[in-house]
Amino acid sequence: MMGLLVGAAAGYVLGTRAGRARYEQISKTAKAVAGSPVTKKAIEVGRQKLSDSLSPQPKLEPMKPIDEETTILVPRDQLKR
Repeated sequence: MMGLLVGAAAGYVLGTRAGRARYEQISKTAKAVAGSPVTKKAIEVGRQKLSDSLSPQPKLEPMKPIDEETTILVPRDQLKR
């Protein structure tokens, strides 16, 4: 048990000496990736796809209009193609 505590203490001391510079490097890289327009667009597209797949509202497709003012909408899965 004492060996475990000594090892943990030595690891902590050695890690803190070189750790701050490495932490800053990783932090800057993560912020640059997170702030990238490409990353933001990919997240937006992923969220939209997830939202579309989880939406309780069916996707509606217009059918033939009855007249100029009335259009019938039906869920996509009920369309006969």
